[in-house]
Amino acid sequence: MAQKRKLFIITGMSGAGKSQALKIFGDFGFYCVDNLPLALFKQFADYLKERPELENIALGMDVREGERLKQLPSMLKKITREDFRPKVIFLDASDECLIRRFSETKHKHPIHKKLAAAIAHEHDFLSPIKAAADKVIDTTDLKLGELKEKISALLEIKKEGEMQISVVSFGFKNGILKDTDLVMDVRFLPNPYYIADLKEKTGLDKAVQDYILSFKESQEFADKFADLIKYLIPKYIKEGKSYLTIAMGCTGGKHRSVFMAHQLAETLRKQGINASEFHRDIGL
Repeated sequence: MAQKRKLFIITGMSGAGKSQALKIFGDFGFYCVDNLPLALFKQFADYLKERPELENIALGMDVREGERLKQLPSMLKKITREDFRPKVIFLDASDECLIRRFSETKHKHPIHKKLAAAIAHEHDFLSPIKAAADKVIDTTDLKLGELKEKISALLEIKKEGEMQISVVSFGFKNGILKDTDLVMDVRFLPNPYYIADLKEKTGLDKAVQDYILSFKESQEFADKFADLIKYLIPKYIKEGKSYLTIAMGCTGGKHRSVFMAHQLAETLRKQGINASEFHRDIGL
């Protein structure tokens, strides 16, 4: 019998973090749809049957759906008998926290009443769904990383092969890379730029690689840094990270950083870890 596909319904109190949670599911490779009208739920289920490659689906639903939202439990019972394994995740937070978040963001509550009254009404309206939820997550004191860790644990994403790792080379003279998790400066390694026959080559050329590896510290660094990354990966997974970007920089971004980034990506791939590489400044 084929394994049922995962279908998560993300719902809960307005301001409790539904949008952030849905983005996290997207980071974990889920096909995400926000605010799907329940009137279209059956058609959407039929669409998914035609797309068997979409194995993991997350839907965001909230009080804006109105009275139809009360039909959700019965709809999920019907779809469970098919090829889906639905679970409802309910996000909650204290009233004080919700009031503070709405005040800070200046967003309007979807229930058009005074804020405290709107929150009280929403609590009452959603209480049956909360009671039937498979998991309730209180986000009152949670940081975004902590929310991601809870969802990661919920999905049991613990294998190193499930993490997406990008290794990027760059040149400091062209500006440091943004949006990276780790930056390693490899300018301490011998520079092939000053060797006439190697100056116009790159770190992907064997002659440059042989030159860099002719120095003992180069291979020592490559081994130690790869060991560090392999040590850190399960720690990051536990933290809830699904993507990790490692930037390696040298002066121009053509020789040392290119080779070291390439070698690290190759080492990780041989370990069964999903690692891609990109060399930002190799053509400059």
